[in-house]
Amino acid sequence: MHEFDDLKVLLQARSPLIVIESYEEQRALQLIRRLAVNLFRPLFQWSCTEGLRRLDVPSDAQTFNTEPQQVLAQIKGSKNPGIYVLCDFHPFLQEPRHIRYLKEIALMHEQVGHTLVLLSHAISIPAELARLCYRFELHLPSDQQVRQLVLEAAELYQQHTGELADMPPEAVQQLVQNLRGLTFEEVKRLAYKAIANDGAISPADVSRVNTAKFRLLQTEGVLSQVYDTKALDDVVGLDNLKNWLLQRRTVFVQQQRDTPKGVLLTGVQGTGKSLAAKAIAGAFGVPLLLLDMASLYNKYIGETEKNLRQALQLADAMAPCVLWIDEIEKGISSGQGDQGVGKRLLGTLLTWMAERKAAVFLVATANNIHELAPELLRKGRFDELFFVDLPEEAERLALLKLHLQRRELELDAEGLTKLLPLTTGFSGAELEQAVVGASFRAQSEASPLSWHHLEQELSQTQPISVVMAESVAALRHWASSRCVKA
Repeated sequence: MHEFDDLKVLLQARSPLIVIESYEEQRALQLIRRLAVNLFRPLFQWSCTEGLRRLDVPSDAQTFNTEPQQVLAQIKGSKNPGIYVLCDFHPFLQEPRHIRYLKEIALMHEQVGHTLVLLSHAISIPAELARLCYRFELHLPSDQQVRQLVLEAAELYQQHTGELADMPPEAVQQLVQNLRGLTFEEVKRLAYKAIANDGAISPADVSRVNTAKFRLLQTEGVLSQVYDTKALDDVVGLDNLKNWLLQRRTVFVQQQRDTPKGVLLTGVQGTGKSLAAKAIAGAFGVPLLLLDMASLYNKYIGETEKNLRQALQLADAMAPCVLWIDEIEKGISSGQGDQGVGKRLLGTLLTWMAERKAAVFLVATANNIHELAPELLRKGRFDELFFVDLPEEAERLALLKLHLQRRELELDAEGLTKLLPLTTGFSGAELEQAVVGASFRAQSEASPLSWHHLEQELSQTQPISVVMAESVAALRHWASSRCVKA
């Protein structure tokens, strides 16, 4: 009812040009048809395939005016006021003659009374028409409406199969949460598909719905969905971070009032920050979205910020989810030479962080935190700043065993323990490469892997804590008093 009243006000306010961006063309046309009948105004629809057709009364299409210029000339010449819905007119807004026609029709509104409605999935309005336009948005279904559509999908499944669908309340609630941000038709389609797949709603169905939802909403490729999320048990060490997440998991999943906002992970390269981001999504049981900062940048002024806004809007639509910004300092550093793009991106991100209402948990990782602006680091932007340090001795032993096990390699525990002094200062990634290198050595000698192969590899490797000793020491000193040790 709100949509009906809102659009009615626009029409009664003598709006000359109304823009509706929506994928739901039929739903928009039905709403406009109801309004036209209510206001006793003739309603016409135009498309480049069928031409002009009257919608409020039965009529045939006027196929002779399928060209944009023809129909605009006809509308301009008509003295009988009407509502004209131009479907998918956005490609024709690049032509100066079309723009002039639209402007003249809009300027004649007081004398003639025509209302033009531009209806398409996305419309970029030329500057000449910007002050004459009014934008209207179709509402997406509420949680209550989504739940009703899920129940209707279950009834439809029963009609088709004669079987009752298994609908556990918790699974239904999770499905409802993950169908937010979609149109009515998309909710109907995905809900029925989830039920018809196996006659029930299960966690696997919710995961498939998330994947399908992301594909429906994704348009620019700035965001990607990461499917290989991990469990907290897959992460060696980081006990403080794990406990912190476990304390907040229930609150985030249930989406209570004070929902956790996110964390910033900084530390030495190769210490498992990316793995931690994947484990956070796995612990929360929600989709993981990766924001590629490099793909944001566009040579046209303003497009880079627009890309970020669209990515954040998509994350909001995918809620509940985890949004992972990897190496955030590379996209919004305070360096020079980017003509202020970095600062504008920072402003866009900070505004979203302050105003977002959706359950989007932000995980930002940074190797060089000194490049980040102070505004991003102040208390309240993130719930906590965690420092991921180099692994300690027990963690290094566990990491070596883990990487050997993953490659179905075996070394006796006593031999590994003897090698531990050689691993001092190694990161998790460097320990993994040491195991890989030792495996190559063994294969080249056509012999089983032994601790001697691993000893040679470790002895000939200089970890980043040695190669970049000064910067690593400075980072650890900075974090000692400013961050929580993960």
